[in-house]
Amino acid sequence: MIDRITADKIKEAAQIVDVVSDFVALKRSGANFKGLCPFHDDKTPSFMVSPAKNYCKCFACGKGGNPIGFIMEHEQMSYPDALRYLAKKYGIAVEERELSPEEKAAQNERDSMFILNDWALRWFVSQLHDSTLGRTIGLAYFRERGFRDDIIRKFQLGFCPDSRDDMTQAALKEGFREDFLTGTGLTIKREDGRLCDRFWGRVMFPWHTVGGKVCGFGGRVLNAATKGVAVKYQNSPESSIFSKRRELYGLYQAKTAINKLDLVYMVEGYTDVISMHQCGIENVVANSGTALTKEQIHLLHRFTNNVTLLYDGDDAGIHAAQRGTDMFLQSGMNVRILLLPDGDDPDSFARKLSAEEFRSYVEEHQVDFIKFKTDLLMEGAKGDPVKLGGLINEVVTSIAVIPDEITRSLYIREAAQTMMMDEQIIVRAVQSQMSRNREDEYKRRNGVTPLKEATVEGKPETVPVQPAMDSRDDKMELLLAQMVVKYGGIKVCEAVDENGVEIPLTVAEYIFHSLAQDGVSLHNDLAKSIIDETMLHVKEVGFDSVAFFLEHSDRNLSAKAFELMTDREQLSRMHDDEASLVSAEKLLDRATHLLADMKLSIVRKEIKSVMEKIKSVSPGDANAQSLLMRFKELKESEGRLAKVCGDRVM
Repeated sequence: MIDRITADKIKEAAQIVDVVSDFVALKRSGANFKGLCPFHDDKTPSFMVSPAKNYCKCFACGKGGNPIGFIMEHEQMSYPDALRYLAKKYGIAVEERELSPEEKAAQNERDSMFILNDWALRWFVSQLHDSTLGRTIGLAYFRERGFRDDIIRKFQLGFCPDSRDDMTQAALKEGFREDFLTGTGLTIKREDGRLCDRFWGRVMFPWHTVGGKVCGFGGRVLNAATKGVAVKYQNSPESSIFSKRRELYGLYQAKTAINKLDLVYMVEGYTDVISMHQCGIENVVANSGTALTKEQIHLLHRFTNNVTLLYDGDDAGIHAAQRGTDMFLQSGMNVRILLLPDGDDPDSFARKLSAEEFRSYVEEHQVDFIKFKTDLLMEGAKGDPVKLGGLINEVVTSIAVIPDEITRSLYIREAAQTMMMDEQIIVRAVQSQMSRNREDEYKRRNGVTPLKEATVEGKPETVPVQPAMDSRDDKMELLLAQMVVKYGGIKVCEAVDENGVEIPLTVAEYIFHSLAQDGVSLHNDLAKSIIDETMLHVKEVGFDSVAFFLEHSDRNLSAKAFELMTDREQLSRMHDDEASLVSAEKLLDRATHLLADMKLSIVRKEIKSVMEKIKSVSPGDANAQSLLMRFKELKESEGRLAKVCGDRVM
């Protein structure tokens, strides 16, 4: 037990900014600080930290608290363990007696497994440095790899003897229970009931949580024993304290440098991380043979917005870079790629250079994802329209996942210049891909079979890139949102999926699919929020859009939705009184006209833009033909939309 006086000292010493900064990159915002929330997938900073109140809170998910509460939530610790964590951080002595074997056995599973892993770490380290076998085999291996003793100590590398059960027997003698040994994966129980060390005959690489607790291990078979071994590395199995998809090797040692430099290098393996630290590069982590996951990206995003992928220049490295690029872009991170020279990996390359030389090389040779993909594929695509089309689709697919509109536009421009194409062609392709992405996400969340293009209205219109909004455009988007708030859950029509099955559509789904089908993005933040929120819940049994928004947990959104549903004068003066909208037929007709009105406005603005471009080009210009074709497409769309709206076409 920790006495009250010591607990009070810890509470007084712990400062919320200091504590949170160990896990989240914070930036000053007036009298407070803000950063990406560590408790949910936060893409824009919503986590506020108040030094004056010594308190933190996420205004999106609601989690937070004082320094002790933050550590309890983030590190999944009990109250006493959070106090011990902070006492260690601030150098406050905590006098406690050593737990007896019986008390260790009484700990809950998670705490007991962490305690066991911490003991195992010290045992593996002791075996490496203090045993004759460890020094002659394990330590010799690390030194042959070029690792200095201080780096070996820094990463707490260890050794497990090849006697099959030395570690297990030592743990049992210390009073650790068999079920925790097998639960952490340190021990394997064979069919005949015998217990065996999982990592016998291997050098050991411990995995740490962001807070520094040992959550798992990786073990490598030594060179003399690798002949005929299919898997040289073995990791702890999934458990309540370890999941490779949620951890990054080296993050605990790298987090301070990542925060300071606002950049992280992503590599593939343990030795890549260790060698880069040895050459002076500390802002580096590895996913260690696991396909990159959203959880790992979210973990990194808490510390920086910038990542450089450092991979071997072989086929495996190229594929790893391609897999990771789109996932980082989708999370809103800035990603660059560096494929190292043939025959080198980050481990071998780092051992050749100083930290300054390494950083200079990376700075000079890293490229953004567009140049990476075009350099990779352009050479083979020359003179082959099919391959060139594949290259364009590769680049378009990546650009379409970027959430920030300004960043997306800049990459579209760069792609057009790099591939020497009309920018509008890239823009339209990106919008089409974004529409498909939205449809896929909707289907994933709601389990809906994809719809055919031929829905209620028939052929989709050719809607171009949307220009800047005017006040009328803004009102039309709010009118759509108003319909979704008031009538979003009412079924109005049926669509046909790819299997020919009829699927009922609500007002919200009809509007969503119609916009997605034509690549139309909403610009009004309130309208986007309302439609997105509705689409997440519209499939729920008994969904009522009015009740949903009035009772929404986001009180700001609830208040704005209420204002919207009661604001007839400002929004509805452009159309008939909504009181007459009582039947599904009338609701469908109203939604159809609103959508057509919005699309017609977009089409007419681009017609005007294309006409200006046509006037400025000479008859022999290479772009003249494509502009005329585009003008023809737009005029046809204008005619169809004007017919729905009852408008005239000049």
